[in-house]
Amino acid sequence: MDDSTAPDRVTPPDGIDAYEMPLPRLKLTPEASHGPLDGAWWPRCDALELELPALVGMLNPDAGAVTGVTVDAASWPDAPGTVMAPHQVIAVAETLLATEEHAITVDCGSLGRWELLVIPPDEPPGTATRLLRAAADPENPLSAPRLLALTENGVDGEAAWESEGGPAPVGT
Repeated sequence: MDDSTAPDRVTPPDGIDAYEMPLPRLKLTPEASHGPLDGAWWPRCDALELELPALVGMLNPDAGAVTGVTVDAASWPDAPGTVMAPHQVIAVAETLLATEEHAITVDCGSLGRWELLVIPPDEPPGTATRLLRAAADPENPLSAPRLLALTENGVDGEAAWESEGGPAPVGT
């Protein structure tokens, strides 16, 4: 994963320069999750209308399958009510529930839903990488707010997860 990828410059057929957002910094559980999270997303900025289309593109194998998202109102204070993505308009709902803090829920109708930790854009790369890995582990028992709070308080998310019953890393 290249965390410093800048938007790619593309030249559409009409010759006008445009920019394409890079692939999202995303890590999903490899199989069915047994915890409260299905992975983590580390957006590059706090403009949901810029970040969400790339995330949906990575999660959505069929255009139009994403029916909506629910975001933490405190993390996305300027979230619009809808976001335009290729071939669809995505409804955005905000929540003030503490259990949804630092999380995004992506609903895909009959295909299911993803509950992802949202890592703040300004998080240092090393910390963000550890959070991506910990949240995507299918055995992770920690919620998004708990995992991020432990990290912000100087406790390594993976170490805290082990102390709360998660398996130790391979080789220890």
